[in-house]
Amino acid sequence: MRDLFDKIYKDKGPLGKWAEQAEGYFVFPKLEGPISNRMKFKGKDVITWSINDYLGLANHPEVRKVDAEAAKKWGSAYPMGARMMSGHTDLHEQLQRELAAFVSKEAAYLLNFGYQGMVSTIDALVSKDDVIVYDVDAHACIIDGVRLHLGQRFTYKHNDMESIEKNLQRATKVAEKTGGGILLISEGVFGMRGEQGKLKEIIALKKKYNFRFFVDDAHGFGTLGKTGAGAGEEQGVQDGIDVYFATFAKSMASTGAFIAGDEEIMNYLKYNLRSQMFAKSLQMVLVEGALKRLDMLRTMPELKEKLWENVNALQGGLKKRGFDIGTTQSCVTPVYLKGSIPEAMALVKDLRENHGIFCSIVVYPVIPKGLILLRMIPTATHTMKDIDETLEAFSAIRERLENGTYKRLSAAVAEAMGEKI
Repeated sequence: MRDLFDKIYKDKGPLGKWAEQAEGYFVFPKLEGPISNRMKFKGKDVITWSINDYLGLANHPEVRKVDAEAAKKWGSAYPMGARMMSGHTDLHEQLQRELAAFVSKEAAYLLNFGYQGMVSTIDALVSKDDVIVYDVDAHACIIDGVRLHLGQRFTYKHNDMESIEKNLQRATKVAEKTGGGILLISEGVFGMRGEQGKLKEIIALKKKYNFRFFVDDAHGFGTLGKTGAGAGEEQGVQDGIDVYFATFAKSMASTGAFIAGDEEIMNYLKYNLRSQMFAKSLQMVLVEGALKRLDMLRTMPELKEKLWENVNALQGGLKKRGFDIGTTQSCVTPVYLKGSIPEAMALVKDLRENHGIFCSIVVYPVIPKGLILLRMIPTATHTMKDIDETLEAFSAIRERLENGTYKRLSAAVAEAMGEKI
């Protein structure tokens, strides 16, 4: 019998093997200063394109004031205990009512964390006789929730309606044998590509197939739709979403999340979500803060308008300069380049050190080998000066990538890692 840790000593994983070269710079970086369009990295000022503060609420003076007053009033611990036992309050219920109304659902239920809540919601919605059908590009929290499922699950090709229907047919055959039901899961906005899920087309399939639809709208909530209610509102199909999920970690610039749907379904989940039943209640400082942020989403449409002004300027500028930004239909702005992981490291270091631009870098195994994805998140706090400087910097780094500069610079790193450029 081998030591359980043998595999850890021998294989650090596809990302872990780069830890010595990457940690503290490319992964686990430390941005400093107030959350804004410009922060500090390694002591230098940088334009930040990696903060999901879409509406600029993280450091908004009105938000900071409410957060500070709530912290002074309640402290950071209240209420103690899980909501089912001792952590339930009128303000939790008020926030749920207001969230449900905002996304046009009968009821909502608060979640302590988005990731944890998504995993637990999937687990509570299905039993071993049920079948899950989900997008192959689903977020890790969806994948981890699906892994808990003891029944069958099928993945469909990303946003591919033919594949979705094929897998619904497979799921229907299984469910007819087991006596179970079907849960189909998509995202409102896919966080890497920026594409909206094909919610309208999926919901149309309910006329042919008997399934329930669960949508993770983390990136759509607050950014899409006339009122900011998300991808379902944007596509005019909010009513067809059976269970709607959104997090506070992006447009709301906070911690927590919620699910929304028919009141009977929310009541069931309230009594069966293990991650909420056996975990401490969302703290009052976060609840009061969320109420303030939600009010700003409702009453300050200029925040979303400014966000989209910046989104259109950035994405339009990139396309005008010939950059590949894929098929994004949201604020998420991916820039696809071709190169190895060592080249990506050299490129990003140049971008940060010499151009003062900080954005997230995504490489294999998240995307296919040979591709580099620079993922940018425009916010309402960015300026046209930020955008112009960024466009100039991207043109410069593309030229160095194409003329082999980064290949030469990264040769030593690649040799040390046993990689081929």
